[in-house]
Amino acid sequence: RQGYRLENLEKPVCRAAAASMPKNPRVLALFDVDGTLTEPRKTVSPETLSFLATLREKIAIGVVGGSDLVKQKEQLGDSPSLFDWCFAENGLLAHKDGVVIGQTSLVQHLGEENLKRLINWVLAYFAQLDIPVKRGTFVEFRQGMLNVSPIGRNCSREERNEFEKFDLANKVRETMVARMKEEFADLKLTFSIGGQISFDVFPEGWDKTFCLQYLPHADFDEIHFFGDKTFVGGNDYEIFTSPRTVGHSIDDADPMTTLKKLSTLFDLPCPPSLTPPAAH
Repeated sequence: RQGYRLENLEKPVCRAAAASMPKNPRVLALFDVDGTLTEPRKTVSPETLSFLATLREKIAIGVVGGSDLVKQKEQLGDSPSLFDWCFAENGLLAHKDGVVIGQTSLVQHLGEENLKRLINWVLAYFAQLDIPVKRGTFVEFRQGMLNVSPIGRNCSREERNEFEKFDLANKVRETMVARMKEEFADLKLTFSIGGQISFDVFPEGWDKTFCLQYLPHADFDEIHFFGDKTFVGGNDYEIFTSPRTVGHSIDDADPMTTLKKLSTLFDLPCPPSLTPPAAH
């Protein structure tokens, strides 16, 4: 199914939109953040922002990330004003044209007792977990999810990269997620591994497809989604495989790959290179 979506739809789709001058709001390009518009946890390049501004003159553009709005703005700038549609925490905080149109709370959904049970279990698990490095902020509470990090979100860039290699070899996150699925089966939770050092925990249906409820079927002819974690268990998988989207996988997690795909789809000039994150 995915092969059909990518191979057969990526080239011919949207040529009418590309050829016409007026903006076509019925076509939406929806982006993940890390590994799609930016390198992981780094800031967006000026070339990418310029490209997106030009693209926005042709079609509607949107962003959907797992992080809260503060972190999203750290990477992208004022995202609610840069995109027609802006979704933080998978859409639990939703903006349209810079105005909040929806907000949902994990506390209200789970209740304090279940939330404490969940957090206490995670902290007890980490107390017994032996990994090369541990830092701080192992559980980050967000509006609609918990972000769980075995190494801790306060780790350095070098420590983050080293943990990613260690995790790939030792399946630290994958093993923990499997245990949590058994322990908390009654809460009907989804566990989504994303980024380099953590995974998200949220109620079933609160993955990135959550944002699609704000995008009425009748208002769109095509919704193109671009993301890097499109594999099973990745935090882009559900929206990438949704029947409502045309999925484009950024397998190398390189923002330039995203721009090249957009350039082909919407007939826009692609910048020759992107300014490295350290330089902007």
